[in-house]
Amino acid sequence: MPQSRGVREAVRETLEVNRPPTESRVVTATDRSLDLINTAAQAAADKLAHDVIAYDVSDVLSITDAFLLASAPNDRQVRAIVDEIEERLQKELGAKPVRREGDRESRWILLDYVDIVVHVQHSEERVFYALERLWKDCPELELPADARATRGKAEEHAKLQAEEPDGDWR
Repeated sequence: MPQSRGVREAVRETLEVNRPPTESRVVTATDRSLDLINTAAQAAADKLAHDVIAYDVSDVLSITDAFLLASAPNDRQVRAIVDEIEERLQKELGAKPVRREGDRESRWILLDYVDIVVHVQHSEERVFYALERLWKDCPELELPADARATRGKAEEHAKLQAEEPDGDWR
């Protein structure tokens, strides 16, 4: 057992994971997947997505390495975020989705790039389906600062909307 503890510490040091050994989660997603995730997260943040987060699911799923989750308060913004992610990944990394689902209603659009899957949801769907609950045991991936800054934006938006007399804040 002491030998495996040394390996864990070496992996943590290499990955610069700042968690206690009891909470250590090794990221096994490929470099390509991490590039796709970071580019998609930045694109989502640039289009004012809320609560952007990514998980390394490569240890629990064989079909993809990582999930990116983002949300928006209206259907139009969901589409704008998805379009920006798709354009940026094509332009910067030459990646095209093999599948795009959910366009018709724009409440939850999924972009499947094989290496990663991007979920952009309307805020109401995000709360209802709570995908974070499903993947909470997977390592959270480090994202660009702009993407991390989106955390809590959905809650802020909901509070502002509730304060409006007619409830129709944009």
